[in-house]
Amino acid sequence: MIMIIFILIMGAVFGVLALGGHVPAVAHDVSIGAIILFIAAFILFFAKGVYVGAALAALALMAGFMFSDRPFWNFIGQMIWSPSSSFVLVAVPLFLLMGEIMLRTGLSERLYRSLNVWMNRLPGGLLHTNIAACSIFSAISGSSVATAATMGSVALPYFEKTNYNQKLVLGSLAAGGALGNLIPPGITFIIYGLITDTSVGDLYMGAVGPSLLVILLFVITIVWQTRFASDGDQHQFTFKEKLLALVDLLPVAILIGLVLGTIYSGWATPTESAALGVAGAIIHGLIERKLSWQKLHDSIVATARVTSMIALIIFGAYFLNYILSALGLPAFLTKFLTDLPLPPWGVMLMIIGMYLALGTFMEGMSMIITTIPLLFPVVKALGYDPIWFGVVVTMLVEIAMISPPDGTVLYVLHGMRKKAGPITDVFAGVMPFMAVYILAIVVLMWFPQIVLWLPNQFN
Repeated sequence: MIMIIFILIMGAVFGVLALGGHVPAVAHDVSIGAIILFIAAFILFFAKGVYVGAALAALALMAGFMFSDRPFWNFIGQMIWSPSSSFVLVAVPLFLLMGEIMLRTGLSERLYRSLNVWMNRLPGGLLHTNIAACSIFSAISGSSVATAATMGSVALPYFEKTNYNQKLVLGSLAAGGALGNLIPPGITFIIYGLITDTSVGDLYMGAVGPSLLVILLFVITIVWQTRFASDGDQHQFTFKEKLLALVDLLPVAILIGLVLGTIYSGWATPTESAALGVAGAIIHGLIERKLSWQKLHDSIVATARVTSMIALIIFGAYFLNYILSALGLPAFLTKFLTDLPLPPWGVMLMIIGMYLALGTFMEGMSMIITTIPLLFPVVKALGYDPIWFGVVVTMLVEIAMISPPDGTVLYVLHGMRKKAGPITDVFAGVMPFMAVYILAIVVLMWFPQIVLWLPNQFN
């Protein structure tokens, strides 16, 4: 991912030099051989599958020694301390812990079963249940991978007894799982807000409209693809069974209200709301007598593992971003793109196209952490609202998670399949949903108020 950005930047530098243009002084001091060596290191690290956090830190050291004579090592501790001591970032492990507790106490299975009672008669049947269950669980977990893994483990056994098209089943689960970061309280918004100093609460409010838009497009896609199919669940549920299903949804509704209600009302910060969510999940597990010390221990261990992975990526990215900023590359990229003979929407289309390309082979969280410090000044210079861009880039990260051939969510679902089949089943099934996801971004470019209306009402 960073390799591609560097290739674009360096290509622009050489192009300007060839035309006799002006380049920041630092670029004149960099030898072509050093640049080639640096790009080769990018290719080698990512091609060999070096862990992202370690690769970013190693590349930052290389860039510092090769391109700068400043004693950057004197500032490494301060660079790492800044993100690690952020109060906002504490919300990440808390939201992850809440999702893990819900998974182990059976609340996610209860959610899926209850929604199926109401949606099984719709055209597409259980496929709509996939989208609805993932959407609701996303409003608690804040993670796409966690949503896809949890709902996949619950949903796939239901489909083993039916004749649903496996590609549509896997595609709808992947698309629903991708909503994990877009629907508040998505973790990506916390990272974006930390990097750009944007209000996480405003980002959450801005994501409400686009979330509803994407869900609606997913439902339309399922109806269109199953309009001639007769593979829905034909089981008839009584009115009493439907009312009982609503009662089963009550614990989930309470958790969502506890987390999002306190954020939107201004009673609590996202971090404090995440802590309330964890407390609510624990209390529910104790009331239902489904939470043991072993389950709580397993939830904490799983949360620590994922949080450590994210933290190492953030530290490595902050280190690399510091070096790149010291070299003047963000300022140069801002000037280069804003001086292009294109309208702002043309430059934004270039940025969106770049993210779509990067998403085919790079992990979403790494992508946003390493590109936003470079591109955010460009976006502000073009006159785009930081909240709008935060929502759009989060949607692009979600598309990356379901983009073949390297979408994380796709491989998670493929690994959970009971019926044998090629990975191309997942790829083919998710393509229509990817297309409507991209369509949603185009709609937001034409109608940015879909994002900005709700934050403006509260400010």
